[in-house]
Amino acid sequence: MPTDHRPVRRSMARLLAASLMLTLASACARQAGWHDTVVTGLPALAFDMTRANDRKPVTAADYRGKVTLLYFGYASCPDVCPMTLANVGQVLRRLGRDAGSVRVLFVTVDPNRDTLPVLRQYVAAFGPQVDGLRGDPDALAALARRYRVAYSVRPGRDYEVTHSSGIYVFDRGGAARLLVSSLSTQNADLDSAGADLRRLVENGD
Repeated sequence: MPTDHRPVRRSMARLLAASLMLTLASACARQAGWHDTVVTGLPALAFDMTRANDRKPVTAADYRGKVTLLYFGYASCPDVCPMTLANVGQVLRRLGRDAGSVRVLFVTVDPNRDTLPVLRQYVAAFGPQVDGLRGDPDALAALARRYRVAYSVRPGRDYEVTHSSGIYVFDRGGAARLLVSSLSTQNADLDSAGADLRRLVENGD
């Protein structure tokens, strides 16, 4: 009988998320009026990848004018990714018309298995604002380093993928503003995440 590695993946994801939070501790702070972690000192949004939804090459410039969420995961993730994206979808639905000013970038950390058709079908389940992005290993590694995101892929009989579970939020100009770490659980604080996104959409500050 095959061994169930899901508890291991969940534990690794939690460890990676904790590691990310510790790494960012010196660059993040809670500020009045924000519910999630305010990020300072990180570079503006920048990448060069292919969008699975329409197979077009895209960069951060294609998302200027939108509040943009950046999340790393993979299509065959058994728990953390679908839970996070489902919660993001709920937050967007609560935003109503404001959701049209938000885009979610789901960057696969497993491009070997996440082909463009696979990625397109996966993100379609979570709402029209979610774009699947796929890059070659160098582009993926560069983007992960830029935002201090941890991930690993171990091919083999027991194919194992781990990744950080936080979501970066960028304002309409592409500046990094928030780190959301509360949407990967069943008890996610949807109201707080929604309030922060609405503030960025409506006020930009």
